[in-house]
Amino acid sequence: MEQPESNKMAENTPSGKETGTPSNPLRLVIIGVLLTIALIWGGSRLYHSFLYVETDNAQIEGDIYPVISRVPGKVEEVLASDNLQVKKGDTLIRLDANDYAVRRDIAAAALLSAQASVKATADQANAAKASASAAEATNRKQQADLRRNKNLRTQDVISQAEFDGVSAGAQAASAQYAAAGNQYEASLALVPLKMAEVKKREAELHEAELQLSYTTITAPASGQVSKKNVQPGQYVAPGQQLIALVGSKNLWIVANFKETQLDKIAPGLPVIIKVDAYPDKEFLGKVESLSSGTGAKFALLPPDNASGNFVKVTQRVPVKIIFTKKPDKHYPLAAGMNVVVDVKVK
Repeated sequence: MEQPESNKMAENTPSGKETGTPSNPLRLVIIGVLLTIALIWGGSRLYHSFLYVETDNAQIEGDIYPVISRVPGKVEEVLASDNLQVKKGDTLIRLDANDYAVRRDIAAAALLSAQASVKATADQANAAKASASAAEATNRKQQADLRRNKNLRTQDVISQAEFDGVSAGAQAASAQYAAAGNQYEASLALVPLKMAEVKKREAELHEAELQLSYTTITAPASGQVSKKNVQPGQYVAPGQQLIALVGSKNLWIVANFKETQLDKIAPGLPVIIKVDAYPDKEFLGKVESLSSGTGAKFALLPPDNASGNFVKVTQRVPVKIIFTKKPDKHYPLAAGMNVVVDVKVK
């Protein structure tokens, strides 16, 4: 006779245990440990989310000073090297200064000529003044002689011919006096013009000296040479950026928070900063200010929601964070490093 189906199932069950019961107790222990770890981690993250607002869309920023040429010229010497620490006023680049030295000398010669012209004009005015004074004296004498001879002619003491000669002399003296006065006034009027020419030549000389000084390009601020785009022999144009200096003293962080996170962020709140380069090190900072515009608003092509179909996208607002404690020199920071910031809001 065939055995009942229930007896067959009982025979196939190992060690008489029911189906579905775990055969290894270690599995239960592992599952329990994993569940405990997951609960602890999830709870800590949930608790952290109540106390902090976090973003990893953040970078270290710093002052970047462009080193540009103010005059065109050929590069003679480059004294800066990559990653070199420089101080404000240090010479970085020298351009060929021969052409500018010649222009300076020409301007200096033109100034000397203008100054000599002023002196010559002043001497000429003084000579004209002396001539006018002499002509005035002669004219006074002639006019006095004319008055006396008028009386003598009235008394018929002198002839008409003698009186006509005295009258002609008086008229000539008067004309010479007027001409000498006009010449003096004209010479005197030239002096301000010549002095203005001197001022112009002084300005030209000052400009030439400035142009010459611009052939020596110095560091606009203290910092580190981070980008060098110049080599000896290269011809540079005015306004061309040759070197970029990153200021090493003032570093800050720009964190781009979602607009939905801003209701909890305010200036002065403490911040924990974690730099990707130093995962085991935490830096301390605080919120300094919030931007008045989103990052998209200042993009090259800002979105125009008034045209076409509108898709709502959560915007990000830049938040400036400064270090409250100067970073340790053993953990050098550089502009552009990625960081994670936690703003403590409670």
